[in-house]
Parts: sequence; C-alpha cells; structure tokens
Amino acid sequence: MSNSHLETLAASKLTRRDILVGAGAAVAASLLPAGYVNAADAPETTKAKLGFISLSDCAPLVIAKEKGYFEKYGMKDVEVAKQASWGVTRDNLELGSEGGGIDGAHILSPMPYLISTGAITKGSKKVPMHILARLNVNGQGISVAQKYKALGIRMDASLMKAEAEKGKAKGDPITIAQTFPGGTHWAWIRYWLAAGGINPDTDVKVITVPPPQMVANMKTGVTDAFCVGEPWHQQLINQQIGYTALTTGQLWNRHPEKAFAMRADYVEKYPKASKALLMAVMEAQMWCDKAENKDEMAQIVSKRQWINAPVSDIVARYKGIFDFGDGRPVERNSPHVMQFWKNFASYPYKSHDTWFVTEDIRWGALPSSTDTKKLVASVNREDIWRDAAKAMGQPVPKSTSRGVEKFFDGITFDPKNPEAYLKAVKIKKIV
Repeated sequence: MSNSHLETLAASKLTRRDILVGAGAAVAASLLPAGYVNAADAPETTKAKLGFISLSDCAPLVIAKEKGYFEKYGMKDVEVAKQASWGVTRDNLELGSEGGGIDGAHILSPMPYLISTGAITKGSKKVPMHILARLNVNGQGISVAQKYKALGIRMDASLMKAEAEKGKAKGDPITIAQTFPGGTHWAWIRYWLAAGGINPDTDVKVITVPPPQMVANMKTGVTDAFCVGEPWHQQLINQQIGYTALTTGQLWNRHPEKAFAMRADYVEKYPKASKALLMAVMEAQMWCDKAENKDEMAQIVSKRQWINAPVSDIVARYKGIFDFGDGRPVERNSPHVMQFWKNFASYPYKSHDTWFVTEDIRWGALPSSTDTKKLVASVNREDIWRDAAKAMGQPVPKSTSRGVEKFFDGITFDPKNPEAYLKAVKIKKIV
C-alpha cells in the first residue's frame, strides 16, 4: 500500500474517532444544566424548598420558578412555598426541609441575624443563616387611616403626636401595625415615629400583623396606621380605607429591603447548588427590572398561588407610579420605585446589614454587647454573590460598603462608626 493510501486511511480513522468523541461530548453537554459549561459546575442536588410572603418584592423567586431559571441552572426540583407570616417563615427555617420546613426564603433582611443569634427562635436556639443576595431596594410604605387625612400626616410624624397623646391619656392608644419585631417594617415605622418625637414603645401601641391582613385590620378599625410592602398600600387606596403618608424610599432612598437567605447548613452541604439557586434568582432580578416586563410580572405574581391580589393593586407601583390617595398629584417615574437589579440593588452590602444590626440594638431586639462586625461577617455571604456574578459575566461592586447613608431627617449612618449613629438618635431603647 502506498504512503498516500496509508495517509488517507489514517486521516479517515482520525475523522471517525473525532466524530465519535465529539458526539459523546455533545451528549454529555446536553445533560448539563443550560447555565453551565462543564460537569464540575453542576449542583450537588437539584432540590431546595424556599419560602415567600405575599408581597410584591417576592417577585424574583416567583419569576425564577415561573420562567424556568431554577431549571436552567440545574435546580429542577425547587419548591417555592407560600408562608402565612414572617413568624411561620422563621419556624420553617428552624425546621429545615429535612424537618418538614424550608431551606431558604424571601425574607426581611434583619431576620437571618435574629435567627442566627437565637434572638427570635424557640429556646433561643442558634440556627446559622447566610444572606446570599438582597432581593430589592425601596418599595415599602407607611399608610394611615382616612380619619387622619385632615391632619396632613406625611413625612412629619409629629403631626400625629397630639392624637397619640390623647389616645394614650384615654387608655385607647393609636395602634400601628408592622410585620415582624426586629424586621424591616418594624424598623421603618420606628424610625419615622421617633424622628417625629413619638416613642414607639410608650406613646403608641405597635402590633404585629401579617402583610396580607394589613388592609382588613385597618378596614375594621383595629389599626390606625401600618408599615408594610406592596401591594397592600395600593389596595388600601383602591378600597378608599386610607392613604400612603410616605414611601420608605423617601425615608431612606434606595434602602435595602428583603434578602434571599439560606440555612447555613444547606449552603455548606451544597455549595454549588446554593450558587445555582442564587444565579437563578439573580437572572430573575434582571428580568424583573426591565420596564417591558412590568405588566407581565404583575400578571404572574397576582395569581392565587403567589400574591393573590388584583393586578390593579400591583402594577402601578412596580412602574414607579404613586397615587398617594390624599389629593397629592400622582407621582410618575418615582426615584423611589422598587428596584431588583439596577445599580447593584441585588448586592448584599455589608454596610447595610451593619445598619440593620445597629438598629436592632437601638430598639433592644439585640443586646448592646453584640459584636456587630463579627455577626455580619458570619451571616453575609457577599463572596458567593461575587462568584455568581462573575460566572454570569456581570459586574461586581468595587466595595463591600455603599458608604455613609443619609436619612430624611438629616441623620447619617457611617458603617465604620455605628456607635456615632446610636449617639445621634434621640429616642432609643438599648439593652
């Protein structure tokens, strides 16, 4: 056989072998999740049970489920389960999915700290948690009953002080609802009241009400004001029961709100699955922040298994359209619109968690002896967020801090010096 024939035969054999190898690689690649390029990145498990509360800012978890993002990153067996209240969310996180509870949740940003320290758990049991992302900034509000409309209560809570004093003297105090002690809405209502010279512990009665029950409680006269997320403010206005005094973005522009958090033992046992869950949520956040998706997002989250509220109660404030319900002009393109992704809304800044821990110290939800820096370092997993962003080709912030924050009353918070903030605020309860 001539050399040319041997070369032709060898080339033919190599071609067939290359075809077989290539076909095998293609089959192997087809078995991997769409979000991965090699088997080493595939998650250790495809399962996770996540909780959520019926609020507009649960959208990233809902969209990740409805749009197939969990499946895209290999987490094809994710259950997103509605929780009746933040207290139930806490209880189910204590149990974990192996105990019939949940592995992670759409949650009030301070709660993972309160659960990790045992401050709110049964028997003060410490259940380590990790925050993987912030789900949103802005998007909450403080509403008051129609009977207070004539007082013009908006940013200045002091306009409510005389009524609070009258109620207190009669033994029938003004009753204000928030969603969970030590949580975000609890913090916003307290900050607003204290800025107006009203002590939330002594001048009014602050109670806990699950978000979906806020409107009904005001309708029946149980509460005079409440702080919660959407869509319950818009629903209140649509039913002509009360009006929005202020949005929390006016109190602190682009303030951190909900978090995506997981039990630490899940993250440690399944680090790749945890990253996959995070990437799915992050992609959903990107989708949620696109203007062209707002109508569809409202339609999806309005479903019975999710928020279970009319689209008309949800969609406007997603778009930054605020009808405060008290005669003020409708605000369009509000700078205080809820954001999920833009300008690093998803990034879990340690500086923000430092404020939450400090505020919980301010009001006695955590002891003054709390080592804030150590606690934040143990719960906040910005490192996982950075890894996920890089894997998705997304930019990451230059710093773990957003710097000094300024509130509507001129008070500032420097995450490098929380003690100065605690000295600056006049009304507090530190234990």
